[in-house]
Amino acid sequence: MSSRQYLLLSHLKIHNANAMSSTFTVGVPAMTAWLGGVHALERTICHIPEYARVTFHQLAVSFHHTELQVYHKPFESNHYISGTGNPLVKKGAGFVKASFIEEPRIHLDVSLLIEMSKTDVNQTEQLSEDIRHCLQKLKFAGGDIEQVLKVQVVYAEEHSVESAKRILKQLMPGYVLIERRDLLQQEMENGADGLDGLLHYLEIKEEPVKNEGGEILNWKYTKAVSGWLVPVAVGFHGISPSGKAVKNQRDPSVPHCFTESVVTLGEFRLPVRFDDIDEIMWNYHYDEGSQYYLCENRIHEEEKENGQNE
Repeated sequence: MSSRQYLLLSHLKIHNANAMSSTFTVGVPAMTAWLGGVHALERTICHIPEYARVTFHQLAVSFHHTELQVYHKPFESNHYISGTGNPLVKKGAGFVKASFIEEPRIHLDVSLLIEMSKTDVNQTEQLSEDIRHCLQKLKFAGGDIEQVLKVQVVYAEEHSVESAKRILKQLMPGYVLIERRDLLQQEMENGADGLDGLLHYLEIKEEPVKNEGGEILNWKYTKAVSGWLVPVAVGFHGISPSGKAVKNQRDPSVPHCFTESVVTLGEFRLPVRFDDIDEIMWNYHYDEGSQYYLCENRIHEEEKENGQNE
């Protein structure tokens, strides 16, 4: 029976990651940030001749602990971003804070499970050590990597639930983020706007529980569906043609395109609730015709068919 190879980064602690996942959502970093970090790690490790052919295919993120940098005043429910104004600007004989745009930050403790290929089995121990050294040079989601508890290469046999469970247990205790685009699609098929559909599943309704005399005994909280649903930024949608005629663009040699964030529904679940590792994996998908650049948590039907035909 064939096996699949994974790189497991256990308890990666990240300081001051970017918490603004899109233009209107604040929380854990966008999936583009995680896949972008893995892509940077792949490019870094491939500079070592022994690993020139190593390829990272898809990624799962297990969140163990998150600490969003916000504060709230006593007796208030609103939270405010804990911002900084560095560096200070000299003004006269002293220094003042520079004007700045608020940048929400978050401290993270996560584990990353990365599917990879083209790695020599005899190199796995050395690869783990080299990966650890490469992580010291990188940032993930704009945050500094403080430490990683363990780096190891693990294997899962194809179509083996027991083998998959053994790896998924190593992502505990934590919650993996999966995509729930299916719920939004149901709402939009019924004529709802995308944002209205998103808010429909995120809102929590509060209803009083009364006795026969009309006295309020308790409060009842209800949601549209059960589960820990959250908005998640999964990519970008092009809103202008791709080209090189934009003034002052960062790299004139690369085609430029204006985009907007794509936000959909996600759900946090315990890793041990899954039987297949692919169910928690995220990978890239690009639709050139519609100008969608997305991170998706599902295997396309056409990819399944191609895999069966090969």
